[in-house]
Amino acid sequence: MIPAAFEYHRPKDMAGVLSILQEHGDDARVMAGGHSLIPMMKLRMAEVPHLIDLQDVGGMSDIEIGSDSIRIGAMVTQHDIIDNDALAQAAPILREAALQIADPQVRYMGTVGGNVANGDPGNDMPGLMQCLNATFTVVGSDGEREIPAREFYEAAYMTAREDDEVLTAVTIPMPQGGHAYEKQKRKIGDYATAAAAVQIVKDGATCVSASIAMTNLSDTPVYSEAAGSALVGTSVDDAAIKAAMAAMLDDIDPTEDNRGPVAFKKHVAGVILRRAIERAWSRT
Repeated sequence: MIPAAFEYHRPKDMAGVLSILQEHGDDARVMAGGHSLIPMMKLRMAEVPHLIDLQDVGGMSDIEIGSDSIRIGAMVTQHDIIDNDALAQAAPILREAALQIADPQVRYMGTVGGNVANGDPGNDMPGLMQCLNATFTVVGSDGEREIPAREFYEAAYMTAREDDEVLTAVTIPMPQGGHAYEKQKRKIGDYATAAAAVQIVKDGATCVSASIAMTNLSDTPVYSEAAGSALVGTSVDDAAIKAAMAAMLDDIDPTEDNRGPVAFKKHVAGVILRRAIERAWSRT
């Protein structure tokens, strides 16, 4: 389909972006890579009278790896994530997840900022960022503020970001222990039927912390504190993994669609979560 008519804006700096947002309010939306917003416009799921392209706005395309955190600009693409060897060494789960997003053509244009800011429950990065306890930086007319990823998502396509704010960066505490991102999908390029991001830290043979989040099994990504807690203090044996799976199944709320009925999705969620836990544990 063809989107409804809109006015295209391509400001040169963030001040220009914020000025347009203030002028047009709810009628304006920002676009990074466009792979989330443009399809919604074509399907008439979103009507955007004023489209603001961020491509010419500088300062949002860098990856900074510090001693205790990683900062990723909102305009960094999935390909940039994959292609950065230093980032892959510091946080290999980011490359592992990015490689499973859509296809190369999408990954060359799709951005980290667009993936996390859109609020699409099927996107891969939101659950991953919750697992890694990331923080999102947004800037608006009242200045800059930080929003934890675990508090950002409110409902499908609804987030804690205000309409006149722009997400500019993602900051991740330096990952510790072992990590894994597992995803089941119907075909290459599809959204997940279920996906799991897991981070596990151990001391000796015992799990001392675990973080688990899942994707496309509710109207928001699901960070399950209970699932992670089920692994803590255990050797991540079969009983502990089953307890984590049961806890996660209590937290997710899948709906029937063309990816399958609810019972099937819950089964897939359990299988994917087990794989992610076992792989993350093997990497600790």
